[in-house]
Amino acid sequence: MNNVREKIGIYPGSFDPVTLGHLDIIERSSRMFDRLIVGVLYNKSKKALFSAEERVKMIRSVTGHLCNVEVVAFEGLSVDFARSVGARVLVRGLRAVTDFEYELQMAQTNHAMCHNIDTIFLTTDLKYAYLSSSIVKEVASFDGNIDMFVPEPIVPLVRKKLEEREDRNL
Repeated sequence: MNNVREKIGIYPGSFDPVTLGHLDIIERSSRMFDRLIVGVLYNKSKKALFSAEERVKMIRSVTGHLCNVEVVAFEGLSVDFARSVGARVLVRGLRAVTDFEYELQMAQTNHAMCHNIDTIFLTTDLKYAYLSSSIVKEVASFDGNIDMFVPEPIVPLVRKKLEEREDRNL
């Protein structure tokens, strides 16, 4: 019997939509764990462009080449989700110093709630340091080119979703 415990990491986030910066963190952190679970947060208080199910499907479509990556939606606290799947590590991406203060506070709060779950921070590739899902949506809403911000299969999905939203508001 093998007593080696499987190393499971969780990369939680809203991913609305998934960006090349997110994909960079997913690919790099997948090399650190036996299993990396990308946890797509369903948050009722946020008005997301895509449903949690749509975001899960999008991320699966761009991470299929990573055999140890799973993508699932969850609701509630990241530490509770991590505990429920047997993960001991949360992965968080940092773009700039401004992210660090908030992420450190969250990591400390999570650790206070669950001492056996740690957080690791990965700095994003410099070419994505400015990039966020909010910026992608803003640029796309003004018909700007988002090809350099999101994986290629995601571009038409963002365009279509924004068109649908616009049609509903007419």
